[in-house]
Amino acid sequence: MRNAYNIISNPISTEKAVKLMESENKLTFIVTKDATKPEIKTALEKMFKVKVLKVRTMITPQGKKKAYVQLSMETPALDVATQLGLI
Repeated sequence: MRNAYNIISNPISTEKAVKLMESENKLTFIVTKDATKPEIKTALEKMFKVKVLKVRTMITPQGKKKAYVQLSMETPALDVATQLGLI
């Protein structure tokens, strides 16, 4: 198992990402290209002490891997974004 800080590169705070935080309780991150969904899930659960329900990934046209992470309702995504300094 790799280090959680090596898997998660940085959070994304675009207008779309903020809308997803508010409406669907999702956070958006850039992750390493070879990271798997279970690795992303455990890395975020360790880093932020949250319960992750679902991870969806995509490769952007720039060749980076983006992960959309849905959190459980007990932990609002806006609270985690505040910890990260996004909001």
